[in-house]
Amino acid sequence: MNLVSKTALILGIASLLVVLGLSPACFAVSDVAGGSNPAPNFQAVDLDGNSIELGDFDGQALILHITNIETPLCIECEEALKAQVEELQRLKEENPDAEIVTINVRKNPYSKDGRLLAESWWGADISWPWIEDFDPYPVAGKYVDYWSLGSGFANPTIILVNDQGQISRVYHVYQMGEGMVEGVQTAESLQKAVLDLQNPDDGRQTGGIGSAAVREVTFVGMFGLGVVTSLAPCSLALLIAVFSYLMTSQRRKILMPDEGKSSHKEGLLIGVAFTLGMAMVFFVIGLFISNLGIFVRDSRFFDLAAGVLMIMLGITSFKPLGEILEPLTSRFHGQRVVDAEDVRTKKSFMEQFINISVGLFKYSAFVGAFTLGVFFALGWAPCAVSLVFPVLIWLMAQNVSPITGGLMLFVFGVGHGVPIIPISTFSRTFCGAIGERYIAAGKWITGGFGFLIIATGVVFAARYFGYTLW
Repeated sequence: MNLVSKTALILGIASLLVVLGLSPACFAVSDVAGGSNPAPNFQAVDLDGNSIELGDFDGQALILHITNIETPLCIECEEALKAQVEELQRLKEENPDAEIVTINVRKNPYSKDGRLLAESWWGADISWPWIEDFDPYPVAGKYVDYWSLGSGFANPTIILVNDQGQISRVYHVYQMGEGMVEGVQTAESLQKAVLDLQNPDDGRQTGGIGSAAVREVTFVGMFGLGVVTSLAPCSLALLIAVFSYLMTSQRRKILMPDEGKSSHKEGLLIGVAFTLGMAMVFFVIGLFISNLGIFVRDSRFFDLAAGVLMIMLGITSFKPLGEILEPLTSRFHGQRVVDAEDVRTKKSFMEQFINISVGLFKYSAFVGAFTLGVFFALGWAPCAVSLVFPVLIWLMAQNVSPITGGLMLFVFGVGHGVPIIPISTFSRTFCGAIGERYIAAGKWITGGFGFLIIATGVVFAARYFGYTLW
């Protein structure tokens, strides 16, 4: 196979991996299954000190009222929030047997509770269980795929759970920045829906989900994105330099003086441990990013900010932002001379990380390589930020739990470590040849990925102006 054919094959595979990564396609894992979904079980204590769990309502239809009432209050949402509470109050007065549970998502821990605010602001008389759900949202977090609409929080949301514990209908009442979605659900409409759930003999379907937004993320796709982003030339060059240093040290008996061991086995062990260390850093980042996404997705300006940022990052795939802005910044700051002492300090900072890992190699190759992977993931980030950061923005926009987000980025990190295995396993000459091929292909793939990032940024920004392309 000639060079042109090999290049075409690499580009084709990379394009397929990118498409898999950005599309909710096959090999997908979702926090919510399709069809008749069982309502996630929860246990909590309401404001009256009573223990509440989903199992308490077996054999009965349940209305879950998920809302966010706290100070500061969403001013544009107030009319919908107030009206929905009033309709639930009227339903409870007209039908005392109606089962209602309110889950109030509390983002501000210093605010008064939502029930007290509703009673003092709107004169509400709330006689049903009211749960205040604080970060990390052990109750509301289980229903995130139902109260999320697009990239934001539908506040309030009404979820109907039938007598078999399955989610039957979801009503997105209002969304900040979008206005009324399905509107306030009246006491009469909710009463009718509850009766339909309890008496399904009239042929109505009770098991299907209404307008719940179910988002899927693909493990295979995230792995593919990890492989593609690992082809950044600067990242590979740094990897090859680090592992050349380690392998040279190994041959000099600095790391592992036992001559009886197989160098290929040791190299494979080092490569796997290094990849796991790097993936663990991504896992922790995924936990925080997904948790943060619960808040930022509610912002009206999230799509616009994410879109503009992704467009800028896409442009930096072709030319660093510093070079683009250099003519402008030089007018204000003049020509800045790089201090050699600063360069030495930066280099010594990375060298200290490597030396710490080398010290650990004397005791355990696995621990040393794992630590080096952690340090590399933390220190290398500026090198490939234009490729990795869009993945973080994309994950932030998805409706996934923190654990799922962490696993997504862990798989991404494993994919990102694909080039590391051959680099650490084989000889320096072979690694150099592989590195040259990777870097040659990486220039083209990085450019293609840059175009894709820009296109995705345009799609995000378009959503802010009301053009929903997905």
